[in-house]
Amino acid sequence: MATVFERDDQLRALEAVQDNPVALLRAAQAQFGDRLAVLSSFGAESALLLALVAEAEPSMRVLFLNTGRHFHETLTYRRDLAAFLGLKNVVDLDPDPERVAQNDPTGELWAFDPDACCALRKVEPLRLASLAYDVMVTGRKRAQASTRSQMDVVERRDDGQIRINPLAYWSAEQIQDEMARRGLPPHPLVREGYLSIGCAPCTTPVGGGEDARGGRWAGLNKTECGIHVSQSSGGQNT
Repeated sequence: MATVFERDDQLRALEAVQDNPVALLRAAQAQFGDRLAVLSSFGAESALLLALVAEAEPSMRVLFLNTGRHFHETLTYRRDLAAFLGLKNVVDLDPDPERVAQNDPTGELWAFDPDACCALRKVEPLRLASLAYDVMVTGRKRAQASTRSQMDVVERRDDGQIRINPLAYWSAEQIQDEMARRGLPPHPLVREGYLSIGCAPCTTPVGGGEDARGGRWAGLNKTECGIHVSQSSGGQNT
């Protein structure tokens, strides 16, 4: 386990190349090796981050939260995009089947307690899996929602884990332009107005004037599933 001073040196080394996403990913992989993983939803804009990962190191571990409630299109896209990019190490994280049977026997927990559903199907599986990693790479962007407007490319959470967000400062237009330049296949639901894609019961198309995550838990006072919330900071979104 790195000391605080060693971790500060590691952060500075990453921050020095944060303007070059591929260089950043390579530097992180060189420093942390198997203690680093990429978290991807294989959603609306995921192809660009995953293309950068494939360019940096196609064997880098990519974690996918297989909640059991995804759109069929997302599962197909996960398979096809990984093959298209040549990703060699995509790992599904499944919720504990006994916990699901106990806490969501009818599959309707999302309807009356979406926070509990997210905890069961996303937060808990990722928390257990992430114990093995010092660094998690995400595709979050500042422009996605107000809850993400202050995030940095390189962050240290209160629990000591480093989060790297290579596309933090990219706009939706920049991402779409780069995806087109690289010839990356879009998620099939994007053309139907889904700009941020999570589990099927809790995701709707986005209307005019809404931010990209406006279709997530529409009508509820909820904007995050909880996987990017630092538990030791009193619920601060990180």
